[in-house]
Amino acid sequence: MAAAFARDVSPRLPLPQTQADEYAQRLASALQAAQLELSALQFVLLVDRNPDVQAALLYWGSSSLGWALIGATPVSTGLPGRFEHFTTPLGVFDHSLANPDFRAEGTKNENGFRGYGNKGMRVYDFGWVAAPRGWGDGAMGKLRLQMHATDADLAAWRLGSRQSEGCVRMPATLNSFLDKNGLLDEDYDEALGAGEALWVMRSDRTPTAHPGRYLIVVDSERPGRPDWSPLPAKLPRVSTPRHGPG
Repeated sequence: MAAAFARDVSPRLPLPQTQADEYAQRLASALQAAQLELSALQFVLLVDRNPDVQAALLYWGSSSLGWALIGATPVSTGLPGRFEHFTTPLGVFDHSLANPDFRAEGTKNENGFRGYGNKGMRVYDFGWVAAPRGWGDGAMGKLRLQMHATDADLAAWRLGSRQSEGCVRMPATLNSFLDKNGLLDEDYDEALGAGEALWVMRSDRTPTAHPGRYLIVVDSERPGRPDWSPLPAKLPRVSTPRHGPG
């Protein structure tokens, strides 16, 4: 799967092995804090919301055997400072049919922005979760946590910096990679196996034999930008306009 990630996902981040091992330990610690023991081999997506990192790291393994990095790519998490903008919450989030996914329609909002990316991109839905408000007194509020692609022209090049209203924005290539290979579809595959018809599943998917179901968000609190996760070039010096979803 690492070779397929290198072929199909871009941009990619070249983590040194020492950093991959450090994040694997953060993944294990997050699962332990959530009292989750993942005995079966599976895929897990880890996001570092640190403003100087903004990266998603795909791992494969289990709680007993440990975690191997498959690949990493830049993302965008919540940018606080304006109304209805949340800080992306920390924790372990279950991807299940309790909050069914859907697909982007590819339409533009009033600002000409495709909030979920191009038509057909999958929107991973983790339901309503508690998250710190990025405005006012910063108290906890309720965020509909989703993970999705973003506007290919207006926002994809900003990945690697905080931009969203609290959701996780990812490259369209990672969206397609997770979707086609069913890497976070454990609950969905069980439903398919039980005979349920799920319209959201793509017809050309080649599902993995070891699907997972968890998104983990951490904050490494790293001081300064690491060489392996560069800031996007040509970031605007004006405030980011309100775009809509995530």
